[in-house]
Amino acid sequence: MVFESAIGEEIITTNLKQFLLVLSVSLGVATLPQIFSWFRHIPYTLLLVIVGLGLAFVDVRLVTLSPELILFIFLPPLLFEAAWNLKWSDLKRNFVPICLYAVLGVVISIAGIAIGLNQLAGISLTTALLIGASLSATDPVSVTALFRELGVGKGLTTMMEGESLFNDGMAVVAFGFLVALSLGSAQLAFQPVVVQLFTVVGLGVAVGGLIGFGISYLTQRFDLPMVEQSLTLVSAYGTYLIIEELGGSGVIGVVTTGLILGNFGSRIGMNPRTRVIVSEFWEFLAFFVNSIVFLLIGDQIRFASLGENLQIIAVTIIAMILMRAVAIYLLSNLSAVITKYTIPLPEQTILWWGGVRGSVSIALALSVPIGLPEREKIIATVFGVVLFTLLVQGLSIKPLLQKLDLLGDAPLRQRYSELVTRHIALERVMQYLQADKRPGIDPEFYRYQETLIKGEIENLQMKIDKLQNEYPNLRNFTTEQFREELLAIEADTYAEFVKAGRLNTELAPMLDDVWQQGNGKAG
Repeated sequence: MVFESAIGEEIITTNLKQFLLVLSVSLGVATLPQIFSWFRHIPYTLLLVIVGLGLAFVDVRLVTLSPELILFIFLPPLLFEAAWNLKWSDLKRNFVPICLYAVLGVVISIAGIAIGLNQLAGISLTTALLIGASLSATDPVSVTALFRELGVGKGLTTMMEGESLFNDGMAVVAFGFLVALSLGSAQLAFQPVVVQLFTVVGLGVAVGGLIGFGISYLTQRFDLPMVEQSLTLVSAYGTYLIIEELGGSGVIGVVTTGLILGNFGSRIGMNPRTRVIVSEFWEFLAFFVNSIVFLLIGDQIRFASLGENLQIIAVTIIAMILMRAVAIYLLSNLSAVITKYTIPLPEQTILWWGGVRGSVSIALALSVPIGLPEREKIIATVFGVVLFTLLVQGLSIKPLLQKLDLLGDAPLRQRYSELVTRHIALERVMQYLQADKRPGIDPEFYRYQETLIKGEIENLQMKIDKLQNEYPNLRNFTTEQFREELLAIEADTYAEFVKAGRLNTELAPMLDDVWQQGNGKAG
């Protein structure tokens, strides 16, 4: 017994040392752009992959990357954070194309890659299908981070993130079915496939929704920021584990819970300060997890294995890129027929090229049962393709955005927002100064302070007017920001009345409909 206890303590100590080593390297990489300005041109997650590759090249292995580590430890917080920050209004606006990309796009990807590998590389259909399923999940973390940094349009970012969230679930479901088929425990017939799909997805949505709404109403009963923050963490992991245990899709469940808590629960159950605390917590956790995952992806590369399967990797890359193009351009046109809204061709091109693969693909490939033939070939191929998408597609997305004239004006907007914020802040200072006439303070002091502040307000106003005259588009940006503030005030008011017991349920926002009706009359 003492011997077993000593072994357990040794394992824990070793794992802790490995974890601290990985974390130290990741944080070291995070500081590189601050020391060497050239590194600022490379997205942080891709820089981690490159450093990991360097470590793999000299055969320094930080830790053994198992599928359970990614799927059960890393995946839930990444999914939850993305869903928490995804606004339902933006998702609803792009819901049809997102669903088409996430469902039919996965089918097209799996079928195209499998046929290409089977016909051109001579890979067995079973192995080809598993490779296709592993690579059907997009993971554009580095791309969407770059979008935010460069100020790319919200619609394009939402479509990229929304597709990734939902097609992860579809890819995991498809992969699980194909593994079961390979092991002889599933039937390849239309009815069983459809029944299993609806069961797995339905369980995910139902249980995820139940947990999301349950926690939303629970947090109405108290105002304890640390407890509410902890509940979101428990819900992310708890939802995933419970649904996987029930035989459903944990990925779909976590996304559902995150969407509900981010769009509904945070409004009716959390005050504004708590919402900020929880959002900052998840922002930190996503940074923390991504730092580890992307470093380990690079560190796990086996160069000898990649060299042996170079031809298969090349065929897979070509098939994947072609199928991604077919899926995006074909389904975008189908979406236009359904919604009467056409996604601009440059945006479709970015959706095509920006569909990089990452941690989910790696985890699926590693989870192929050891008993299946050609398992090592599947893992080597998926690692090679993921590496290509991260380094080639990930690093070339910014020049492509420039070429297609889709780069936003983020630095300009940031400068403009700073000026407007300072103007508002000084206006509030002025109001306070004029309202609070304290005895014992010389009136001349008040007049002097008012003169100084008025002068600075006028100076800021001149700078704001100058920017607006030079860049007329800033007026649209200001209007959109102000509209979002008005919507937030409306939503917060409903939440306040629900929390006070004056309403039984939060009312749907009215302002969106009012503005649309107003625009219709104006038109």
